This record gives sequence, C-alpha cells and structure tokens, in this order.
Amino acid sequence: MKSRIVMILVAFMTVMSVSAKKYPQMTFEKTTIDFGKFSLEDPVQVAVFKFTNTGKKNLIINSAHAQCGCTSVEYPKDPISPGASGEIKVTYNGFGRMPGLLKKSITIQSNCKSMVSRIFITGDMTDVPVSKK
Repeated sequence: MKSRIVMILVAFMTVMSVSAKKYPQMTFEKTTIDFGKFSLEDPVQVAVFKFTNTGKKNLIINSAHAQCGCTSVEYPKDPISPGASGEIKVTYNGFGRMPGLLKKSITIQSNCKSMVSRIFITGDMTDVPVSKK
C-alpha cells in the first residue's frame, strides 16, 4: 500500500515538473500585414513582422516557410533571449503572376510550447498603375 502511494506521489511530482517547464513565447505586433493595392508594375512587396520573446527561455526559430515559391522569408538564426525582439522579413514577388487578391501564409517552427505559428500577408495586385501615397 505504501509503495503504491509513493508511486502515485512520484508520478504526480513528475507531471507537475513537466507542466511547470518554462517555454519561450513568440508574441507578434501583427500576425497579418496587408499590402493594400499595388500594381503589376511594382510587383515586389516587403513586410516586416516584429515579435518579442515574452517567455522564460531563449527562443529558437528552427524554420520559416512560405506556402508558395512567390514568397521568401528571412528570420533570425540566433537565439532570442527572454524580453528581446526580432523580425521576420517576408518578400512577395508577383512578377509573372496574375493580378488579383492574395493571401499567403508563412509557417514558423520554433521551440515555443505550441511549436508552430502562422503569420499572413494579404494584398490586391492590379494590372493598372496605383498612385503612391
């Protein structure tokens, strides 16, 4: 009987220590950036997603991939300390693409508890020139 109680206590303590593990947390200022309307004459658009590690351990981004070849992603390769910030640069190249609405997702794999995060770019590429604001 005592050994069973001890085993239950050990199991409980193990579960509690695992659940108390501290993780990094990637908190984005924005998870979607809208390019608005842009022209085929200026098909390359760049978005910079700023984030902060609001967790308790170093954040490590293992990979960041766009859903198609028209979008490239640059991300920090070095660990990001708790409280520190970083940027993910997303470049959309609409050259040779049909005009129209776009929504592209970027999948980020990291050592956060959720392990996978997604950010998005949207926009409307037109076949007529768009005046710059």
